[in-house]
Amino acid sequence: MKTQILNSKGEPIVLTPQEVVRAQALQKKFRDEQVFNSLGFELNITTLTAISKSVVEQKFFTVAPADYLPVRVGQNAWSSNIVTYRDYAVGGDFESGVLNTGASDSRLAEADAAVDSVTNKVNNWAKSINWSLFDLKLAAQSGNWDVVTSKERARKKNWDLGIQQIAFLGSKVDSSVLGLLTQTNVNSNTSLITSSTGPISGMSAANFAAFVEGIIQAYRANCNYTAFPTHFIIPESDYNGLANLIPGSAGTFPVPMMNYLLDAFKLITRNPNFKILPCAYANESINNSIVGLNKNRYTLLNYDEDSIRMDIPVDYSNTLQNTLNGFQYQNVGYGQYTGVVAFRPLEVLYFDYT
Repeated sequence: MKTQILNSKGEPIVLTPQEVVRAQALQKKFRDEQVFNSLGFELNITTLTAISKSVVEQKFFTVAPADYLPVRVGQNAWSSNIVTYRDYAVGGDFESGVLNTGASDSRLAEADAAVDSVTNKVNNWAKSINWSLFDLKLAAQSGNWDVVTSKERARKKNWDLGIQQIAFLGSKVDSSVLGLLTQTNVNSNTSLITSSTGPISGMSAANFAAFVEGIIQAYRANCNYTAFPTHFIIPESDYNGLANLIPGSAGTFPVPMMNYLLDAFKLITRNPNFKILPCAYANESINNSIVGLNKNRYTLLNYDEDSIRMDIPVDYSNTLQNTLNGFQYQNVGYGQYTGVVAFRPLEVLYFDYT
């Protein structure tokens, strides 16, 4: 009796018509070969395919990068680079267009536009998994396919956690692949959160008031008053302490620091959906051990694809299992990804202290 394979939502895994045809062809091939095989093992390739699909559908991200910045999936597949064009208005100021109708030779001022491009390298990723006839026999003997499933699950988790790290810190081996917290063209404010004020959760009442008063203004001045932030990303070590009451408020009107800070952001930006999010990669102890950032990094950003973005041209996929000798089996998981690019770097602002 065959066990029905379910996805993470408890729904049956349904193969596409193409997958059914390919799986049945492989299954027939292996069964035909087994006529001459004294061991006579039956290999249920269709079940293995369903398990592979089930694992791919599950999510293993500890933190979903798309909650923190725009992540575009499935566009520009199989490209080697993604080129994004940026245009600029270069028509002078408004009043240069005022006409002097009394002049005999009035000339019209011109409005014009300029364009440049940003190239983001696409990285190709692939890893194989392997198993043998003995692995399949032992799994079949116990009535499940845990060996194959665990291999698929490990590879998918390797992809998810790798993409997660790239999204926040960039590559450990390729300095051109940057993350959200490692942009080289983003300004850093070092005056609002300092070693003397300490982290937000440890600020005195006076320091906390000055921080709340100054943070949005710092962002607005940085982007020349052209955008409002939508997300504030802070080191998780600080985020976890923001349940503390505002210093001095316990005896009057007790207010957690998180509530006050979030309400202030929503009020000033006029955005009821403003988000404050924790990020372990923003902790100095973690980012220093991975890429040597060596800072507690806070980030204000405008969640907009035209402002900052990561691309995953080919999301995690895998090939069907196959064998050349009827004893050893293999398939490959693959995908494409880019680093993070700040197309409008002034709409992102870091706040750092060590």
